[in-house]
Amino acid sequence: MATPTCYIAADLGASSGRVMAGLFDGHDLSLREIHRFPNGPVDLGGSYHWEIDRLFGEIKRGIAKACETYGNQVSSIGVDTWGVDYGLFDSDGTLLNWPFAYRDDRTQGMEEEISRRMPREDVYQATGIQSLFFNTLFQLLSEVVQDRPQLKQADRLLFVPDMINYWLTGKMLNERTIASTSQMLDPRTGTWTVDLLKKIGIPTRILGELVEPGTPLGGLKPDLRQELGTGDVAVIAVGSHDTASAVAAVPVETRNYAYLSSGTWSLMGIESPEPIINEKSYTYSLTNEGGVCGTTRVLKNISGLWLIQQCKRNWEEQGENLSYEEITSMAMAAPPFAAFIDPDWEGFAKPCDMPARIRAFCENTGQTPPETKASIVRMILESLALRYRAVMEMLQEVAEHPIDVLHMVGGGCRNYLLNQFTADAIGHPVIAGPVEATSLGNVLMQMVATGVCKSLAEGRKLIRASFETKTYEPEHREVWDEAYVRYKEIEGRL
Repeated sequence: MATPTCYIAADLGASSGRVMAGLFDGHDLSLREIHRFPNGPVDLGGSYHWEIDRLFGEIKRGIAKACETYGNQVSSIGVDTWGVDYGLFDSDGTLLNWPFAYRDDRTQGMEEEISRRMPREDVYQATGIQSLFFNTLFQLLSEVVQDRPQLKQADRLLFVPDMINYWLTGKMLNERTIASTSQMLDPRTGTWTVDLLKKIGIPTRILGELVEPGTPLGGLKPDLRQELGTGDVAVIAVGSHDTASAVAAVPVETRNYAYLSSGTWSLMGIESPEPIINEKSYTYSLTNEGGVCGTTRVLKNISGLWLIQQCKRNWEEQGENLSYEEITSMAMAAPPFAAFIDPDWEGFAKPCDMPARIRAFCENTGQTPPETKASIVRMILESLALRYRAVMEMLQEVAEHPIDVLHMVGGGCRNYLLNQFTADAIGHPVIAGPVEATSLGNVLMQMVATGVCKSLAEGRKLIRASFETKTYEPEHREVWDEAYVRYKEIEGRL
C-alpha cells in the first residue's frame, strides 16, 4: 500500500474547532481527527468576542500533532471558519482588538440605518446577499456610527480564516468565499462593491486583495516552522467559508439537487454557474455566496440546531445534562404536530431562555405551548423540516433545473429524526452524509490546488467512493401536507 499524503484541514465552527488529517493513498480518501477543542463567544466588557489568540494556539497545536504523526507526508494546510466576522489590523500588522462575535448586540438598528443611507433593494442588487443583522456590512456600519477608534486606526480588514492564514504565512489576503458572506462583494464580478460602500460610509482602504479558493499562499513562516517542528509545509486558501467547503464535498452525481449544510445554522441552497439576482430572489431574500471552482451558492440562511443547542444549555443550567442522542430519543415519543414555530423568528436569534421563548411564541400565535422537553424538541425538529420545505419551494422557483433530491451534510445530519422529518416534509429523498463535509471540502481544494485532483467533479467522485451515506425516503405525505398548511398559517400570523 502506498504511503498516504496528508492534507491538514483546520476547521473552526462557532461552537467547536478541529484539526483533521485528510489521508489520500492514491485510491481512497480518509479523515483522522488530530485535535478538537471548544469554541464560543466570551463576554468582554459587555460585548461578545472570539478568543482568537487561543483559537490560533489550538490550531498550531493541531498542526504540530499532525506533523509529528505524519512527518514528511504532510503536503499542505487549509483553514475554514464561519462567516462574516473579522479583525482589524494597523499598518504594522498588529491586531487592534479581538473580533466581535456576530450575535453581539452592536448591530441593533443598523439595518434601519443602512436603509436611511441607501434603498434596501439597491443594496441587494449590488451584493445579492440576504440582509441579516450580523452581516459584516452592518457590523462595520456600527463601528462607523459609534465612531470606534479601532476603525480609524485600521489599515486592513481580515476575516477570521484570513487572519489565521496571515499568522501562518505573513500574507494579508482576502479569500473570495469568506468575503462573499460580508454583503460587500459583487457576486457577478467577484470584486468589492466600492461605490456602494462609499455611499454607505464604510472606509474602503481596509479592503485587500481577493484570491480564489485553491490559491497557494506560500509556506509556513520560518519562526512557526521552528516552533512547531514542521518542514516547509504549504498553506493554501481553500473555500475559507465553512459552508463553501461543506458544499464542495457534497457527493453529487447530477445537478438536480439541493444541499443543506446542517449544524448550528442550516444553509440550504443550490449550486449555480452564475448568481441569481432578480425580483423573485429579492422577495425571497436568497443569498448569492461564492463557491469553489467558479460556482455560486444560491442559498438561504435558516436558524438550525441553534434552537436545540440553546434549550440544552438552559436545561444544563437547571442541572439536567442530556446528550443530543437522549434529546432526540425523547422527541420520538412526543405527540406529533402539537404546535409550530418559525425557526427564523428574530426573537430566537440571540442567546436566551429558549424554552421560555418558544412557549411565549406559541402563546402569542394562538397555540397551546409545549409543556415537556420532549414536546419542545419535537416541535423544533418538525418546524425546521417544514421550514426546509418552504425554502425548497423558493429555490425551485429560481432554479433552472428540477430539484429531485436533498443532500444533507455536516454534523446535523447525525440527527436521524430530523433527516426523516425533512424527507417527509419536502417529499423527496434526503441523502445524509458525509458528516465531516467541511473538512473534506477543505482537503479537496488542497488536492485541487496541488494537482492531485483535476476538478471538483473528480473530487466529489472520490468522496462518493470513500464515504458512506444514508438515504431517507419520504413517508406519510398526506399528514405532512396537512401539517405544512398549519405551519404556513402560523408563519402568516407573524
